[in-house]
Amino acid sequence: MPGTAARALAPDLARGVMLLAIAFAHAPLFVTAVGHGPDVLNKITGFFHVLFVNNHARPLFAFLFGYSLVQLMNARLRRGNDWTATRKLLRRRGWWLVAIGAVHTAVLVPIDILAVYGTAAVLLTGLLRLRDSALLWAAGIAMVPATASVAFGMWYPLANDISTFTKGSVAAGTSGPAQMFVERLLAWPFVLIVGLIAVVPAVIVGMWAARRRVLDEPARHRGFLVRTGVITMAVSLAGAVPAGLIQTGVWAEPSAAALVIAAIAQPLTGYLGGIGMAALIGLIAIRAAGRRSRLSTAVQALGRRSMTMYLFQSVVYVTVFYPFGLGLQDDLGLAGATAVAAATWLLSLVIADLMRRADHRGPAEILLRRLAYRQRRSAVS
Repeated sequence: MPGTAARALAPDLARGVMLLAIAFAHAPLFVTAVGHGPDVLNKITGFFHVLFVNNHARPLFAFLFGYSLVQLMNARLRRGNDWTATRKLLRRRGWWLVAIGAVHTAVLVPIDILAVYGTAAVLLTGLLRLRDSALLWAAGIAMVPATASVAFGMWYPLANDISTFTKGSVAAGTSGPAQMFVERLLAWPFVLIVGLIAVVPAVIVGMWAARRRVLDEPARHRGFLVRTGVITMAVSLAGAVPAGLIQTGVWAEPSAAALVIAAIAQPLTGYLGGIGMAALIGLIAIRAAGRRSRLSTAVQALGRRSMTMYLFQSVVYVTVFYPFGLGLQDDLGLAGATAVAAATWLLSLVIADLMRRADHRGPAEILLRRLAYRQRRSAVS
C-alpha cells in the first residue's frame, strides 16, 4: 500500500489494539444482566475487566488522540501552512467529529466517543503551543476532576453491591427505536460533558509524548518505553486489585474507607495503565518492524482504519444484542458479551486487512477528510 513504509508502525499498532480494548469495554453495556451465565466465568471475566479494561481503554484512546493532534499539526506545518491555518483545520476536524458522533448516537448507540474527542480537539488545540512544563501541569490539574468523576461512577455501584456495568445499561435496547432515539438525544449533552472531563488528562499527555516522537521512533526511546511500560502497568494492576476483589465478591463487606480508596485508585491508576499499554505496544513495534508478520500487518491496517472499525463495532453490537436484531441482550452475561467483543475485533481485523490488500482506506476516514478539507479547497479555488 502506498505510503505504508513511510508511516510509523507503533501508533497504528496501538490504535488497532485500542479497538480491542474499546470492544471489551462497550460490549457488556449492551446486555441486560451481566450475571447471566456461568458465575465463575463471569467473575473471572469481571476481574479481567477491572484490571485491564475498565478505565484503561479510554485513557489509551485519549492518549493516542492527543498524539495524533501533534502528528497532524506537524504534517501541516511541514507543508508550509502557518499555525493559524493549522489550528483552524484541527478545530474544523474536531467539529466534524462532533457531528459524526451525534449521528452515531442518534442512529446507533448512546455510548459514542467520537463527539467527546471532537470536542477535545476544539477546546485543547490551543494547548499545542504551550511549553512542555505547562502541558504537564495542565494534565495534572485536569486529573483531579477527571479522577473524581470516574471514581464516583465506580464508588456508587461498589458501595451498593451493584455491578459497575449496570450503570451502562442505557445501551441495552429495552425500549422501542423511537423512544431510544429520544432518550439518546436527551442524555447526549450530559454524556458528552462527563466524557470530556474524563479524557482531557490523557489527551494532553499524548500531546507531550508526540513532541518527543516516542511512538514514531520507539527504538530511539526504548529505555524510556521499558521503564514507563513496566512501572505504569505494575502501578495500574496494584491499584485495580482492590476494586476487582470487591466487584467479584472476593472481598466481602469492605469498610467505607476501603470502598472510597478502591474507587479512587482504580481509575487513577487506570490512566497510567492506558498509557502504559501504549508504551508496551511501542516496544512490540520495535520487534515487529524488524520482522513483519501477517498479524502485525493486519493490526496496523486496522489501526489505520480505526474510526471506520469503531463504527463497525456499533453496527455489530446493534445487530447482535438489540431486539430488532438477534436479540441476545437477555441471553448473554459478562463473559458472553466479552466473547462477542473478541469475535467482533477479529472480524474487523480480517476486514481491515482485506481493505489493505485492495488499497481501500476506511470510508469514515475518507468522509472526515473530505469534510474537514472541503472548506480549505473551496477557499483556494
